[in-house]
Amino acid sequence: MVGSIERIEQDIVALNQATQAMAEAFYNAYSAYLSVLGTSVRQQIILASYHVCTQGYPEAFLQLSYSQRHHLQQMLRHLAQQVQEEILAQLHMPVVFEETLEDAEREPLSLEPAAPATDAPDALEPVPIATTQATTQPLTPMHLARWREELEHAIVAELRTASHAANRLLQQAGILPQKLPEPVLEAATKAEIPEARAGTPNLLNLLIETRSGNAAAAEAPDDTQEPSVMHIVAIYLRLTEIEFADPTIAAARSKIRSLFAQLKTLGREYQKRQHERSIAAAQAAWRSSWTEE
Repeated sequence: MVGSIERIEQDIVALNQATQAMAEAFYNAYSAYLSVLGTSVRQQIILASYHVCTQGYPEAFLQLSYSQRHHLQQMLRHLAQQVQEEILAQLHMPVVFEETLEDAEREPLSLEPAAPATDAPDALEPVPIATTQATTQPLTPMHLARWREELEHAIVAELRTASHAANRLLQQAGILPQKLPEPVLEAATKAEIPEARAGTPNLLNLLIETRSGNAAAAEAPDDTQEPSVMHIVAIYLRLTEIEFADPTIAAARSKIRSLFAQLKTLGREYQKRQHERSIAAAQAAWRSSWTEE
């Protein structure tokens, strides 16, 4: 039987307090996770670049002068450091602000794990739960789940941005083929192609069909052009492979999964109490307007 509105409100306040405590636990868990992830990604960029230069395109790498090789290595090292910092910068404390009409019209967020991002933008800034207003609102399990989902998408977007930037550096240095079209290079870091992975982690091994001819013919291909196959080895940083290769990251991810399981339980309890509050309020409203004839 549904209890009084006052008691249900007290239960909801207690659940909000539990959510706030869980938000702090999530923040600490992600802080530890992103710290080790950033370090590993920095190393993986250098390692993947090494494999591209020494195993994918050794002849092209040997054609570079000492100064050109050194410059490429410096640029890759700088990129790797920048990516590490960008990954850490994605973390922000989950705080929900007063909802605007646009936020109120959002579809309810599921507490089920989000599917891997497939069309994430090249770069994402940290996104607050809702549009900033003067006063904050209690953090609910649904808000916390949205915060987690946005953070996970931002992590994947950073890895794709890093992959594309590293491939561009390799192409500009003359390692990756210069005639490789930019759309193909960009798509290679966004497409989920399990069968195209090389034996080395965080690399793609692709065969791309091209057509010979001059630049004008390339813009307007026709059946008279001879098809040819281009072998491409490119960097493709994948979160699952990075986590699998580092037990420290895997342990940090396990902690996050455990917290998310607790969040789903808390979310179900919160939704139950909200429904009970609606029932109790409707019953009170019925009684207040009912009169005996």
